[in-house]
Amino acid sequence: MSQEPQTAADPDARSGRSPAPTLHVDALLDDPETRIVVCCGSGGVGKTTTAAALALRAAERGRKVVVLTIDPAKRLAQSMGIDSLDNVPRRVKGTEDRREEAPGESAEPGELHAMMLDMKRTFDEVVETHTDPERAAQILANPFYQTVSGGFAGTQEYMAMEKLGQLRAKEEWDLIVVDTPPSRNALDFLDAPKRLGSFLDGKLIRVLTAPAKLGGRAGMAFLNVGMSMMTGTLGKLLGGQLLKDAQTFVSAMDTTFGGFRTRADATFKLLQAPGTAFLVVAAPERDALREAAYFVERLAAEKMPLVGLVLNRVHGSGATRLSAERALAAAENLAEPRIVDQTDGKADVRNSPETDGSSDSGPADSPAADPDRPVAELTAGLLRLHAERMRLLAREQRTRDRFISHHPEVAIVEVPALPGDVHDLTGLRDIGDRLAAGHTELS
Repeated sequence: MSQEPQTAADPDARSGRSPAPTLHVDALLDDPETRIVVCCGSGGVGKTTTAAALALRAAERGRKVVVLTIDPAKRLAQSMGIDSLDNVPRRVKGTEDRREEAPGESAEPGELHAMMLDMKRTFDEVVETHTDPERAAQILANPFYQTVSGGFAGTQEYMAMEKLGQLRAKEEWDLIVVDTPPSRNALDFLDAPKRLGSFLDGKLIRVLTAPAKLGGRAGMAFLNVGMSMMTGTLGKLLGGQLLKDAQTFVSAMDTTFGGFRTRADATFKLLQAPGTAFLVVAAPERDALREAAYFVERLAAEKMPLVGLVLNRVHGSGATRLSAERALAAAENLAEPRIVDQTDGKADVRNSPETDGSSDSGPADSPAADPDRPVAELTAGLLRLHAERMRLLAREQRTRDRFISHHPEVAIVEVPALPGDVHDLTGLRDIGDRLAAGHTELS
């Protein structure tokens, strides 16, 4: 999808910001060729909320959508009014009656489903699907399998690839929105096929599975000779039964899960296909945009279709003409009593050393009792707050412009900072509207 650059009438041009292509979110969601949207980014930038808002907007524009979250946080379920999410897609109610017609689309209602990856359950499903019931029961009871399926390094990424492949193969949904884990681990699933292949092809795996592959007397001879040193060493440390469990597990990995490597490779190619769209989500902060730059470069290296950057929590102001410096100067003037109290000839009396406070007007006219002082102090405080806001805007703009200077080709959509958290469908719709607006609204 091509992105049109902003014109001089756009907010970037008016504010002096560096120009950047605009990410057109509705065009992306309405395109029937878009089948997978992957949201990636560092933690704490609103990635989960962005994924949920995109999924909800697509559903209410007529598409049948499932959003898969790999983030263990429960905000997604709460915002959609679901008690809990699990490994099975759950229908989200309240979207059917809010059909928003897209250009050229029929008025068919969309659907929204949500789910959270359960890596162990997904691993169990692989076992149950690709082996007979008796062997599946043996594998599921194997202590090595229970350890690996429950927390082996990289298991979550492997299973994310597996679940995404399963969802896509079903052809049940028009669009799959994936919310990835926070930080750079969000892209670890790109390495899943390679890492799994390295594991299955490792020397220890080949040694342990060789007897089963050779079979018969040759296998027993290999076991007696080739495994004697390992049995002597590992057997003393782990025990004979544990070593046997290890052999059983790796044999099952080689036979039962050999197809997973093929499926993971297929899913990897699916992520490179035109029907997939990667969105990098970030906040206008130095660390977050540094991570975003890493994602952009990594996706380009892997030839993944990046469509743009969602810049969340961008601050704005309706009084940008008043600079931080002028606001602070005005605040300092208001904070000086000799300046604000000099009115109608009373200054000489207030500041005269002969004033002893005995006159009727003395105490009432002193700076401490001046009725205008609270207003002046409040105004000075507001000016200081405005100065801080303008400094924040300047920092965000510099950080944003630095990112754009290094990645001018990346389309951007900005979402303004909101006063509170998103906790329901109404809030998600608001985020979706702002994503579709294409620029930051001043607040």
